[in-house]
Amino acid sequence: MEAKTTLKKEPAKKNAAKDLKDLFEDSLKDIYWAEKALVKALPSMQKNATDEKLKTAIEKHITETQMHVERLEECFNSLGKKAQAKKCDAMQGLLDEGKSIMEETEPGAIRDVGIIAAAQKVEHYEISTYGTLAAYAKVLKEEVCLKNLLATLDEEKKCDGTLTKLADTTLNSKARS
Repeated sequence: MEAKTTLKKEPAKKNAAKDLKDLFEDSLKDIYWAEKALVKALPSMQKNATDEKLKTAIEKHITETQMHVERLEECFNSLGKKAQAKKCDAMQGLLDEGKSIMEETEPGAIRDVGIIAAAQKVEHYEISTYGTLAAYAKVLKEEVCLKNLLATLDEEKKCDGTLTKLADTTLNSKARS
């Protein structure tokens, strides 16, 4: 016999978003926290990587991520808001998983492919977030934000492609042994 599940509507919090602009600003706070957390986490991934091309790709993305933080600050400024971070539970989970992967793999090719897997999960989260935020910015006619969000989205997609290429061309085969 199947157990009945009772579905209920979640009540909105007192400070819940009331319109798209509120949701947009709240989501900017979320990704701002995520990018700042990533700036702190990427050096550990780079230090634990052994493949030189992977280390270089992570180094490049550290610089890009710092630029992503600056672009988000420019978005807040264009909205007349102070840049504010709100803990992003999704990014925290992805970063925790990345740390676990490093702890659960031996240094070398196997850890390198684990780092790539963890990094690509982060990239995919960021790609979906920046795509959504760009769609909101377009509807809200927030041109400065739209320009910045699309620039970051493009960099996130390129980083994902670089990681895929690294995994496919050498590292996955090395890790097989």
